Amino acid sequence: MNKILVVIPAYNEEASIEKAVTDLKNNNFGYDYVIINDGSTDNTKEICLKNKFNMIDLVANLGIGGCMQTGYRYALMKGYKYVIQFDGDGQHNAKYIKNVYQKLKNENLDMVIGSRFINGKGFKSSVSRRIGIKFFRFLIYLISKKKVTDPTSGFRIFNEKIISEFCNYYPEDYPEPESIVYLLKHRYLIDEEAVVMNERAGGVSSINFFKAVYYMIKVSLSILLVNLVDLKDSN
Repeated sequence: MNKILVVIPAYNEEASIEKAVTDLKNNNFGYDYVIINDGSTDNTKEICLKNKFNMIDLVANLGIGGCMQTGYRYALMKGYKYVIQFDGDGQHNAKYIKNVYQKLKNENLDMVIGSRFINGKGFKSSVSRRIGIKFFRFLIYLISKKKVTDPTSGFRIFNEKIISEFCNYYPEDYPEPESIVYLLKHRYLIDEEAVVMNERAGGVSSINFFKAVYYMIKVSLSILLVNLVDLKDSN
């Protein structure tokens, strides 16, 4: 068995899931994958079954937080040492998986985030998302003094310490920024690696402008709460 597991959260990704898995297979340097079908209402499940993809089928939609935590628990149960989050909508490029893995190993890090903003190439996301990215970038730096250029990136690799941590606790909605603050407050070592991302291969993002504002407020409160709890515990 390989020691690296690629977890692919998928909700209504019938237009892109086959392409995403093909990309992973074409760039595989020694990892396994599992699709977490998060209660999709389209043909995502049927496509996975038809192609005999490795899939965990959730009977209800848990959202990205519950979906990824399922993947972490699967990884822990199967004894994987590293988990890579890789979206099923075609935005991520599997050729960069080796880069983030090597950075994690070579620099003895706990997590590496694939950032679309380091080299300035590729798709940078929608206007509403870029507003959120800049806001969370500032908020994370304000709290932790750590510069994270792409705090909402879903292209991330974790070692086994974080896998175990996230099996017990993982934010629910829009978890990427909050989980970064949580890990930094618990003194995990985090850095970024340049990647190039694409536009969605299909489907429609669930995050519009109004939802972006809602999540900015909600996640900001969660981040501040995580920070206050940690400060209280350290005193």
